[in-house]
Parts: sequence; structure tokens; C-alpha cells
Amino acid sequence: MMNDLIADALTRMRNASMRRLEVTTLLHSNTVAGVVNVLLQKEYISGFKVIEGTNNKKTIQVELKYDDKEKSAINEIVRVSKPGRRVYKPASEIKNFKNGYGTIILSTNKGIIANDEAYAANVGGEVLCTVW
Repeated sequence: MMNDLIADALTRMRNASMRRLEVTTLLHSNTVAGVVNVLLQKEYISGFKVIEGTNNKKTIQVELKYDDKEKSAINEIVRVSKPGRRVYKPASEIKNFKNGYGTIILSTNKGIIANDEAYAANVGGEVLCTVW
């Protein structure tokens, strides 16, 4: 049994982009689906779909995005808050990341959102991961 589905999903996307794969499969949870949805909104991936499997096991199929020179849209994706050490930030500390080129993905009371939406809504939360 896997404890940290978010870290597993990020690792699968990181490994697939290093191997230049078009599609990768992630284990489904609502949190992972929320993170993938934010990645789609910020155009780090081309798309995703939830696939029903056997025994009520769902998976998420993610289409990775590359530029003309076969370089991945995701330069770095890092898990910040872990099951052993949660990291929380108030709204005042999440304005921008990597001078606006990166994205912080947060779990807030408004759902899983990016740092710019959280700053505009003046909410803080648990920092799930950073992407640039």
C-alpha cells in the first residue's frame, strides 16, 4: 500500500518526461486529480482523463506537453509538504514563485488551487508541490 499518492504521481510525471513519453498513468485520488487539473490550467500538461479500471480502481492518464525541441514543459516538479512534515503558508507568503515563472500548488479551504488564485482570494494552505 502506498502512503503518498501525490509524491508517486509527481515522480511518475517526472520520470515520463525524462524518457520523453507522450502519456503516463497515475493512481487516482481526488487530491491527485486536483493537482493534475491545476497543471492543466497552467499549461504544464496537454490533458488528462480519468479511466475506470477493474475492481473500482481508477487511474488518471496524463498527456505530457513538449515544445518544438522536445523539451518538457515541466522543468522541475518537487513535493514540498510530506506525510511526515506538513508545510503550511499564509496568503502573504505565496505571492509568486521563481519570479512568476513557477507555480505553487496549494490545498486550501477553496480546494486545490495555484498560488496566484490563492493570493487573489487571500487564503493560505498546505503547500503540496512546486512546479516550473
